[in-house]
Amino acid sequence: MATDERVNEDSRGRNETFEEKLDRNWNDLLQELRVMQTGAQIITAFLMTLPFQSRFQDLAPYQVGLYIALLVLSALMTGLILTPVAIHRRLFGLHLKEATVAQGHRIVKIAVLGIGLLATCCVAFIVDVIAGDVLALAIGGGVLLVMVFLLWILPRVLQHGLSSGKAGAED
Repeated sequence: MATDERVNEDSRGRNETFEEKLDRNWNDLLQELRVMQTGAQIITAFLMTLPFQSRFQDLAPYQVGLYIALLVLSALMTGLILTPVAIHRRLFGLHLKEATVAQGHRIVKIAVLGIGLLATCCVAFIVDVIAGDVLALAIGGGVLLVMVFLLWILPRVLQHGLSSGKAGAED
């Protein structure tokens, strides 16, 4: 099939070429990255200001260690979110959009879970500083369970349900 021929992607009758589909998928990935980038930047900015607060000197050594781990994770998540853009810049014009979209998709899946972990650990850290480690473990554990449900389990349940409903509708 020639690359400029129109193809139907799904049962809704989307009529686009393979290249148009790749462009649409890339634009969808960029929108998702923009949402994550904002969250990652806010968390990173928050973490970067903490050492300049007067109470920072009162942290226990394990809290300083947790803070450093959060700061590093935050920087790594920021870098990970920027990676698809760096890949796109490097591969731009080489007619490798399919590989760019595929790698971007993989990276976004990892980044979603990483941002969820980062937010969870920030909550646990803050609760630990203001209320102690027992409450931090309880609340952090609860937030972790909710994050796992929202970011891992729910999308799979919805995918399975929608796939099953689609298969049933075609019978």
